[in-house]
Amino acid sequence: MASGEPRAKRAKIEEKEADPEEKKLSQNALFGMGNPLLDISAVVDKDFLEKYGLKPNDQILAEDKHKAMFEEIVKKFKVEYHAGGSTQNTVKVAQWMIQRPHKVATFFGCIGQDQFGEILKQKAQEAHVDAHYYQQDAEPTGTCAACITGDNRSLVANLAAANCYKKDKHLDLEENWNLVEKAKVFYIAGFFLTVSLESILKVAKHAADSNKIFSINLSAPFICQFFKDALMEVMPYVDILFGNETEAGMFAREQGFETKDIEEIAQKAQALPKVNKKRQRIVVFTQGKDGTVMTKGEKVEMYPVLEIDQSKIVDTNGAGDAFVGGFLSQLVQEKAVEECVQAGHYAANVIIRHAGCTFPEKPAYP
Repeated sequence: MASGEPRAKRAKIEEKEADPEEKKLSQNALFGMGNPLLDISAVVDKDFLEKYGLKPNDQILAEDKHKAMFEEIVKKFKVEYHAGGSTQNTVKVAQWMIQRPHKVATFFGCIGQDQFGEILKQKAQEAHVDAHYYQQDAEPTGTCAACITGDNRSLVANLAAANCYKKDKHLDLEENWNLVEKAKVFYIAGFFLTVSLESILKVAKHAADSNKIFSINLSAPFICQFFKDALMEVMPYVDILFGNETEAGMFAREQGFETKDIEEIAQKAQALPKVNKKRQRIVVFTQGKDGTVMTKGEKVEMYPVLEIDQSKIVDTNGAGDAFVGGFLSQLVQEKAVEECVQAGHYAANVIIRHAGCTFPEKPAYP
């Protein structure tokens, strides 16, 4: 019997030392669904952008004229491959900020049955994200070319397999829907509006009915402009709306807000019709180095970002995704929204010091 005592004591000591946050956080508490892409990043020149009609700072979907670009960027420039796709980046950063337990973050999306798909699976595993991909063989795994010039990045996404996500083939399956029911915070980038509106609506309605938090990102000006009907179908379910200043401007223009003032845009977006009246919508707009705007009750607050020496900036590609990841990492732990913004700024500050949406082994936060 005596030999068992030290073990029991040890167990008690270990229990005491366990992080109190860890007990509160359950696996699969944060749910993300989006377009899993393999990022192909390269520093390019202006001629390359002009050749393919790209703006220095933009996000677009690949058209036929861009097909050759994916081959040329690999041949002509030094490229790096990273697991990407906006939502997948965000949940990866959130999990990194949380650290333990593993698999707090769940991710759904569609990939191909190919080598790139296997890389994405492996990367998700390494990031301790509980990724459940719908795999099909009609299309290859999607890619995104990140064309970097100075502080700017022009993203061209070839969705391919990511575009093949099917609600009935994946989301509706009992073992997958169980993971949705386990979650308490949901996040979907606006990019997924081009893929499966019905999947988004099913998750959004579940969140509203269960008084859980559903968040979405405007993601890109083209989403606000060309997919505004789909966006506005989801908007009544949105508890937290994310975006940057360019997207906010386009959203305001398309919605007839008749203002270019970012604080006014945030208030008008907050006031749009909402299904779950138990939660007032929060609107969060980042503005790069100019600070983040967030609605708080009837007011709009401005939060300054962490300063960074320009020479330390390697790649701003994942900054927006990282900000949301940092924000959600605290939200899922029921922290105050001000703390969520702080964590978002920290995560973005780390990510822009690295190529792609990559980060050191552990965060130095809080």
